[in-house]
Amino acid sequence: MPDRMKLILRPYFGMLRAVGGLGVLLTTLAGCAPVDILNATIPTRDLTITRDIAYGDKAKQKLDIYVPKNAAPNAPVIVFFYGGAWQEGDKADFLFAAQSLASMGAIVVVPNYRVYPEVTFPGFLEDGAAATAWTFKNIATYGGDPKTVFLAGHSAGAYVAIMLALDREYLAKAGVGDAGLAGGIGISGPYDFLPIHRPDIKPIFEVVPDMDVTQPIHYVRADAPPLLLLAGEADTTVGAYNSHNLADRMRALGGKVEDHYYPGVEHIGSIIALTSYFSGRAPVKADIEAFIAKVRAEKK
Repeated sequence: MPDRMKLILRPYFGMLRAVGGLGVLLTTLAGCAPVDILNATIPTRDLTITRDIAYGDKAKQKLDIYVPKNAAPNAPVIVFFYGGAWQEGDKADFLFAAQSLASMGAIVVVPNYRVYPEVTFPGFLEDGAAATAWTFKNIATYGGDPKTVFLAGHSAGAYVAIMLALDREYLAKAGVGDAGLAGGIGISGPYDFLPIHRPDIKPIFEVVPDMDVTQPIHYVRADAPPLLLLAGEADTTVGAYNSHNLADRMRALGGKVEDHYYPGVEHIGSIIALTSYFSGRAPVKADIEAFIAKVRAEKK
C-alpha cells in the first residue's frame, strides 16, 4: 500500500469502525493498514480471481484478472490502473476497486506497472500499453469481449488510462492499435499539470525537451474513444481543473466526453466511493456503470 494513501485513508478507518457488523473483524485486524481492513470487508465469493499473470518479462509486469461467476458471454472488460504518484502502488491493494467494477458484470484486469525510479516517462505508459495489448489478445479466454475494452484508473492510474486512450502511439507500438478500445474512465486524474511544482514529480517527467508531450490534454482529438472524467471538488492533491480543462478541450474539438464533479469529495474519497461502505459520498460506481452501458448501447 502506498505510504501516501495509508495516511490519507486513516480518517476512513474510523468511519469503518462505525459500520454495523464490522466490530469483531476490525478488532482482529487492528494492526493492519487501513486498506487491508477495507479489503477484508470485500466479498469475493462471486469472483474467479487469477493472479500474477505475466504480460512482460520484467518483475513488475504482472496482472490480476477478476471474472464474475455470473458474467454474460462477451462481457465488457475494464483494465484498471491504480495511482501512487508514478512512484508506488501494488495491484493487490485494489481488490476493493476490482470487486466493485466486476460487480457491474465486467471482467476486470488490474496490472502492476513500473514506476519511478525504475522508469521515468514514458515507461509506465509503455507498461500500460503492454498490459492493454495482452488484454486485447487474451481476454476472450476469460469470457471478455476484446472489442469492448475500457481503460480506467485513479490518480496517476487515470493519467495512464486517459493518455493511452488519447495518444495512439503507445498501443500502436504495443502491436494492437486502439480499434477495440471502447472508452477511457479517469477518476481524479492529472491531465493538464504544467508547470510541475512538486519536487518528487519533476524528475519523473522532466526528461524530455518538450514537456507538452507528457500531457494528456495535448492529445485530445475528435475521434478519440468516449471519455468519462470524475473528480471530487475538494481534491487538493489533483485539482478538479484537470478534468474540467480536458473535458472543455474535448468538447471544443467535437470529442465525446462526460464529466461529473462531487461536492466535498477529496482525492481518496473518489476511489473508495466505489465501495458499498462509502458509496454515499459520491455516485462514482453508478456513473461508471451508466457510462459503460451507454457506450455499449451506442456500439450495437
